[in-house]
Amino acid sequence: MKTILKIAWRNIWRTPMRSLIVISSIVMGIWAGIFVVAFSYGLNKQRTQNSIKNSISHIQIHHPEYQKDYDSKFYLKEPDLIKTTLDGDSTIKAYAFRSLLNGMVSSPVKSSGVRIIGVNKNQEKELTSIYAGLVNGNYFESKRRNPILVGQALAEKLKIKVQSKVVLTFQDSENNIVSGAFRVCGIFKTQYTKHDQGNVFIENKDIQRLLKSEEFHQVALLCNSIEQVDSTYKKLKTNLTNYEVKDWKSISPELAYADKIMESWLFLIMVIIMLALIFGIINTMLMAIFERRKELGMLMAIGMNRSKIFFLVLTETLFLSIIGAPTGLLLGALTIKITSQTGINLGIIAQGLESVGLSAIIYPEIQPHFYLFITIMVFLFTLIAAIYPSRKALKLKPTEAIRTI
Repeated sequence: MKTILKIAWRNIWRTPMRSLIVISSIVMGIWAGIFVVAFSYGLNKQRTQNSIKNSISHIQIHHPEYQKDYDSKFYLKEPDLIKTTLDGDSTIKAYAFRSLLNGMVSSPVKSSGVRIIGVNKNQEKELTSIYAGLVNGNYFESKRRNPILVGQALAEKLKIKVQSKVVLTFQDSENNIVSGAFRVCGIFKTQYTKHDQGNVFIENKDIQRLLKSEEFHQVALLCNSIEQVDSTYKKLKTNLTNYEVKDWKSISPELAYADKIMESWLFLIMVIIMLALIFGIINTMLMAIFERRKELGMLMAIGMNRSKIFFLVLTETLFLSIIGAPTGLLLGALTIKITSQTGINLGIIAQGLESVGLSAIIYPEIQPHFYLFITIMVFLFTLIAAIYPSRKALKLKPTEAIRTI
């Protein structure tokens, strides 16, 4: 055994250039696979976090009929019961009562359909990133009546700025048309252009004054962490049976679906990379065997049995992966560690990214167990790659191989 290991080690360095090329391909393949996986995982996680923080939150509570046609007459009854339940749950980080209406916002030059969101400014500050995303103006600090926050994309579309006057038009619970003049107090920008263009924020007291009602249509809440969402959701479903309680997965199924298929997609990426490596290793080992036919024939002639020849070729292949795999894993880990802190700036396509809810800077991230998964996959595929060249070596006939020039 020791002799075979020694011979195998010497054999791979008899043609150092070829061996280094194979090792380099293994290193680069693993590094590229890890980076693509981490980039994809970080991108998907960022999109989910942005959607939760900017719009959908972790959990929402509505009237059971509200989300069928978004009619304002389906308001939340007994809001004090909801407040008491939420205040008594330590897993809830923040929550906000909202009034929701579909309507039109009009400037002197244009109009646009929007969702009108009535908020309590202090609650909303803790729940969403609207306050942190202000690019101009202030957060409901205007002394004028009826302040409104609009997204930067909507402000550009309507050609308005801070202190501009806009008119909101919507229907009340009895389908009467209601209009109100509002003054832009601030302009915000999130990572999602469509959200900025389709939503405006006003204070609950202003919308309730126009509707002559003090009702709410939604309670949105954030848990302390996304891992606590499932348990909190189940508790609220049990305690608030007269309301419709939805978690972020049911509010936005496409985000949940993306999370589910991510593992399968990343596995497929690594399989494709490993298949490419397999053909490279097979080609290299076949060349090595054909070049050493005479030598292998001599070893068979002096008594080395076929199982040892098979093990010799297998060991040479494993040595290549033993050198390449840890190096690739280390290079990948270092790359992820650096880029997860500095981020990858994709400013050149920022506009396209923002249209799907992503910022221009992506922070790659990878689960620790994935390194173990890649290690096992590399050695498994290496063994598969070694089988064909090893069988070729077994088919050599000593007398014919020795006469090879």
